[in-house]
Amino acid sequence: MGMNLMNIMKQVQNAQKRAEQAQKELSALEITGESAGGAVKVTCDGQGKFKSIKIAAEAINPENPSSVDAETIGMLEDVISAAIKQANDKASAEMASKMKQITGGISIPGLNF
Repeated sequence: MGMNLMNIMKQVQNAQKRAEQAQKELSALEITGESAGGAVKVTCDGQGKFKSIKIAAEAINPENPSSVDAETIGMLEDVISAAIKQANDKASAEMASKMKQITGGISIPGLNF
């Protein structure tokens, strides 16, 4: 019985190491989605966490993109980024709270909330 328990513990430790490595790899990824023919681009990491948004002048004023200055674009990117980051933070906090209720505060490998 003791040997089985030791094997199980080693398997759990190995699974935890693999889960941690996978989380690191996912957080290092940059995945971009775009709309409006590439005029709006959003980048997230492999865990789905928002990283950035880029907006082309054509997305703001398709009739006359040259009328949109870089300051306006930067301001829009900043306020949209702030709202998305706030929503992500709130969602992460809610997820962590729910997982803590489910697991009773026990840390489960691969579920880093």
